[in-house]
Amino acid sequence: MLSALVLAPPVLGAVVYGPPFFDVLVAAGAVILAWEWSRLCGGPAPGAMGLVLGGALLTAVAAAALERPDVSLAILVLGFAAVFGVAAALGRGAAPEEDTGAPDRRLWLAAGVLYIGVPCVALEWMRADAALGRDIVLWLFAVVWAADSGSYGFGRLIGGPKLAPAISPKKTWAGLLGGIACAGAAGAATAAVLGNNGVAQPAALGAVMGTVAQGGDLAESWIKRRFGVKDTGAIIPGHGGLLDRVDGLMAAAVVTALIGLLGHGSVLI
Repeated sequence: MLSALVLAPPVLGAVVYGPPFFDVLVAAGAVILAWEWSRLCGGPAPGAMGLVLGGALLTAVAAAALERPDVSLAILVLGFAAVFGVAAALGRGAAPEEDTGAPDRRLWLAAGVLYIGVPCVALEWMRADAALGRDIVLWLFAVVWAADSGSYGFGRLIGGPKLAPAISPKKTWAGLLGGIACAGAAGAATAAVLGNNGVAQPAALGAVMGTVAQGGDLAESWIKRRFGVKDTGAIIPGHGGLLDRVDGLMAAAVVTALIGLLGHGSVLI
């Protein structure tokens, strides 16, 4: 709770005031996530891999900040190839032929460019919308935070059957449903505060994003279990790494951006 109280104000301030504060926030987050990902998939000493991965992400975020998401996506594709090539040249992490179940760390390292980069570009693209950007990103953050808090609170309070014990032993069905309910409520409440007179549609979409966010959380848990890691870092007391905190936001950001790309961004708020 103390970590959230310390971190939330500057994050919300960056969202409200927009560029260049929001650009700096996303860029800083991308660098931290790159370092954590390279440690997760490549070993405890990221070295050159962390630099290449971070450089690709920073370049993509910079292009997105200049309102060139098309260039950003092209950079991410090239970054994927560059990270894989560097990892191969350094002999980092090819799966042994005799162990077909071992992860190919080269491919996983390269995948981090897309896994981290696409959500970062999506956030930049949404916030750049002069008419709706601020409100959509605020709505998204509120929904994801509500889903995380509701999932934790209801899971601890009610307990019951496990959701996916092989992936994340502590998550329960009660936590999933509680998180979805809280996300729906937050979607409606945030839309109302932002001036939307209707609540049914933002509530329904909030519940959908809450589900997506928890799916992102489970996906990251599966990746950590794949590499035998409990947390991606220790940068946030009580939470672990930054990736442990924003895994749900990353998934929900991509889906929210897709809704906006289809021309339906106004339905969120």
